[in-house]
Amino acid sequence: MTQPSVNRRAGIAMEDEEIAGFLRDARKLQLATINGDGTPHLVTMFYGLSDGKITFWTYRKAQKAKNIDRDSRVTCLVESGDDYFDLRGVMVYGTARLIDDPEAVLDVGMDVTRRMTGMAAPDGTASNGGEDGSLREYVAHTARKRIAYVVEPSRVVSWDHRKLPGASVG
Repeated sequence: MTQPSVNRRAGIAMEDEEIAGFLRDARKLQLATINGDGTPHLVTMFYGLSDGKITFWTYRKAQKAKNIDRDSRVTCLVESGDDYFDLRGVMVYGTARLIDDPEAVLDVGMDVTRRMTGMAAPDGTASNGGEDGSLREYVAHTARKRIAYVVEPSRVVSWDHRKLPGASVG
């Protein structure tokens, strides 16, 4: 039996615009860091976007922060779908770059919070106009104990099973 001449993997990969839209529309990701013993540490987190790059924040003493301090390599997985022909995902391999400037941490926190609560602007950007002062106050209070990161991607892998032969479009 001969192998199909078309690379099935390439056929389900998302285009750059599809990846950008998928990341813009999703709110949660699975973040993998590396524990001191080499095992993976995996957590689900809300995230933000800055110039198309994934951002997130965490408490300074969190395990993921300790892991990133030791080894800044991370993998971020954003996925959706419940049935096989609906599965879509983007996996970003990269390096987590520390953001510890208080104002920049607050900016990441506001973006994460807006996206988490569905308050992001329709284009996925964080809106500064008409912002609820109490929300900013709360996020600023929380930000005092947090640091933030931006993921500098080294490789991006994507899939969209809706593109498979036999998947229903609709």
